[in-house]
This record gives sequence, structure tokens and C-alpha cells, in this order.
Amino acid sequence: MADIRGAYDRWSETYDTQQNPTRDLDALVLQRLVPALDGLLTVVEAGAGTGKNTAWLAPRCARLIGLDFSPGMLQVARHRVRSPHVQFLLHDIQQPWPLADASADIVLFNLILEHIESLEPVFCHAARVMRPGARLLISEFHPGRVLEGKGARIDQGEEPGEFVGTFLHLLEEYVVAGSAAGLELESTAEWTVALLGGSTPDADELQPLILSLCFAKRDDVPAA
Repeated sequence: MADIRGAYDRWSETYDTQQNPTRDLDALVLQRLVPALDGLLTVVEAGAGTGKNTAWLAPRCARLIGLDFSPGMLQVARHRVRSPHVQFLLHDIQQPWPLADASADIVLFNLILEHIESLEPVFCHAARVMRPGARLLISEFHPGRVLEGKGARIDQGEEPGEFVGTFLHLLEEYVVAGSAAGLELESTAEWTVALLGGSTPDADELQPLILSLCFAKRDDVPAA
């Protein structure tokens, strides 16, 4: 994970400015997935990165906690989002989260689980901080693209970009990890760059780029 952390630290300087359809599509997917927050709910953003989604979420929720293990990414996020009800914490989400039991209404994973080898511990950490009835919303690089050898890559101009470590997680793995944490799968969807609009996408671009999943915490499952 140290190599992945270092890669994201280096990427933090250009992450928001380089061409990145996966990043842009994820932002739209999140806005489709997140229910009406009405300024009342507490959101935990696991893998907040540069705050690209935080900036959209912040005006809509009562409290937001962003977790990320990259100091470089969080430095950008803290500069971008300075709302008093938003807190950024330097933390590896594979370790127990520094948050109270049953304190979150929404937990988000966006383009981070592809860098996690084992899903179950992370799902359990998320479930512990979720209130009964809370939602876990996931938007991740599609496993079909990982099978093609694709993944997060730092743009370096005309040179081949630096590849960031990626693990393959099929849909079944997400379902098993969620079930082990006391979460029930409510829905899944596949998203293509066609959602971004613009020019007519080619055949490759019409292949799913992002897989999204929505889990709910059952009312009868106590915090782990």
C-alpha cells in the first residue's frame, strides 16, 4: 500500500486537471446514487482524494467526514473544501475507522476499492459506523476493465503513465463482503462514458467503465 500511497501523493498535483473520464464519470454516478440529503444527514466519504466529490456533497449534508491515506490528496481537498462541518482525516480505511459506532447515514466508496486486496475487513469497518437503515454506496472501476489490464494511471504527457496497483473484484466478491458485514445489496448498475455526453462514443467507450452498488444496513444487525 505504501507504493499506492506514494503514487497518489505524486498524482495529487495533476489529478484534477488531467483528462480522466473515469474520474468525471464517477462524479456523475455519485450524484445519481446519493439520495436527497436535505442538509440533515452525516456522510462518510472513504477515499475522499482531492475533494472532487466532497465539494458537491458538502452543501447538501449536515456533517461530512472524508478519509484518505494520501497526505498529498488531502492537502488539495482541505484547500478546496473549507466548510466548518467538513472534516478530513488522514487514515488508511483498511484499519479500524476513527469514528463512533452507528454515526453515519451514508458511507461512500468511490474509485478506492480497486486498490484494496481484501474487501471484507473494509466493509466491516464501514458497517460498524453505519446507523441501522444507513446506505453504503459504491462506485468503482468496472471489473471487466481490470480483466483487460486497465486501471488507474498517472498521466505523464506523451510518456506511458505510471500504473497504480489494482486488484480485481468481481460482483460476487462485493456481495459476499457486504453480507459478511450485515449489509444487504439493494441494487447494482453499470455506467459508460455515454453519460458524459459530448461526441459519439466509440465501441470501446460503450463498454461499462464503472460498476455501482447500493447496500443497506439491516435494522436487526448491531454494530460490529
